[in-house]
Amino acid sequence: MTSLDTAAQPSFSARRVAGFFFMVVGMFMAILDIQIVSSSITKIQAGLSASSDEVSWVQTSYLIAEVVMIPMSGWLSRVMSTRYLFVASSAGFTFMSLMCATATSIDQMIVYRALQGFIGGAMIPTVFASAYGNVFPPDKRANISMIIGLVVTLAPTVGPTLGGYLTDTFSWHWLFLINIVPGIIVTSAVWLLIDLDEPDWSLLHGFDGWGIGLMAAFLGSLEYVLEEGPRNDWLNDGTIWWMSVLCVVSGAFFFARVLTFERPIVELRTYRDRNFAIGSLLSLFLGVGLYGLTYLYPLFLAQVRQLSAVQIGEIMAITGIFQFISAPVAGMLSQKLDVRYLIAFGFGMLGISNYMLLGLTWEWDFNEFFLPQVIRGIGLMFCIVPINTLALGTIPPAQLKNASGLYNLMRNLGGALGLAIINTVLIHRLDFHKTMLRESISAGRPVVDQTMTGLGQMIGQTPGIQSDGLAAVKQIYLLMTREATVLAFMDSFFILALCFFAMLLTLPLVRKPKMQAASAEAH
Repeated sequence: MTSLDTAAQPSFSARRVAGFFFMVVGMFMAILDIQIVSSSITKIQAGLSASSDEVSWVQTSYLIAEVVMIPMSGWLSRVMSTRYLFVASSAGFTFMSLMCATATSIDQMIVYRALQGFIGGAMIPTVFASAYGNVFPPDKRANISMIIGLVVTLAPTVGPTLGGYLTDTFSWHWLFLINIVPGIIVTSAVWLLIDLDEPDWSLLHGFDGWGIGLMAAFLGSLEYVLEEGPRNDWLNDGTIWWMSVLCVVSGAFFFARVLTFERPIVELRTYRDRNFAIGSLLSLFLGVGLYGLTYLYPLFLAQVRQLSAVQIGEIMAITGIFQFISAPVAGMLSQKLDVRYLIAFGFGMLGISNYMLLGLTWEWDFNEFFLPQVIRGIGLMFCIVPINTLALGTIPPAQLKNASGLYNLMRNLGGALGLAIINTVLIHRLDFHKTMLRESISAGRPVVDQTMTGLGQMIGQTPGIQSDGLAAVKQIYLLMTREATVLAFMDSFFILALCFFAMLLTLPLVRKPKMQAASAEAH
């Protein structure tokens, strides 16, 4: 190895590695905080005496603020340095967690959550940029990608269960108080251990204020439309319509600005790298599956099966267990095999796991969900580890911070897009299936009349309840609604399966990463 090659390698030291793993803990906290609150939103609503429309902003404000910060983090990291930015982000996230726990009104909570999401949003892309840039040499990055992938996929999986447990055992305040001690430790450790780069305050000259404003308007309005659209009937709602207009107009001006300005806030020309562009697309659809399925499974188990948070957690834990089991295998194979084959295997497994759910019934429980959960856990790890390598593994170090922000933005937008699609499908297909089932249970059909008679007799045998035709009709309606709901969930799983299988069509466009090719030749 020449002296030039040696100089090109990151300075690998135990101190930096220790500091990096504290950064990973901070990233885990930031990702977990999205899901941990979602399972207890009704408890927060009751505690703050908020309406259902108001309390939805506890999540929406966090997500909008975070999605604005993520692409900005690359520029901020170059200005402030990795150390200063991450410490400021971790400290601010921890402090705003404390403020959320002390909120006494819904208005305070919304403001604190927005600040928590905005300040803490820089932690996630900073970890990715550090892993592929300053801390680890190329031969170590596959294993680090495995660890990052495990954190990114595991946090949404355990979040709803942990949130439900904390709320049931203590109170909703502990959803935020749980961040305080780890946040202080992470902030202190990163301040003492990380010294990856130096601030470049000269970048503040020529500061692109218009670019930041247009990006905030574009991404904020896009996130709002995706979050609120399904429950407000999309463009039929006046606010959604105007936010869509704002999204289109600000987006057009934003893209024009960043493509023509000398020092843009984000560098979109990174997408000229074909592997980074396709890796970002794959990350988008991985976000659809990661956040979409983490939302769908607990929703079905709560609405249809009416299970508790602990029972739901026992079922969802299967995915987490098999993520742990498959993570070392995915990391090892990503060093030895073409990442395109691993990505094809991962998305294929995700597609199969959803296809297996097309036989769903309202009686499904732990045993029926076990195998699809196993396959999903394995598929997630075989997607995210090689996709990280594909997208970021060969990006020049000078472009990594910007690329990491864009890459992580795509995953978050994929999550918002997935939830928007799922909620829209559930709403519209539920109405469709109820209409179809209603036509098949019209009065006069022998099987319907027999069922009505049987239900009336069964209700009449219940002590204290007087049997009449109306009670039987009500039971028929409840059964019809339950079956229509199951069919709507099946439609959602089917659409997700199609999305995952469609991603296989992009892989012929991927070039084998040069770094991986060189590694294979060395072996």
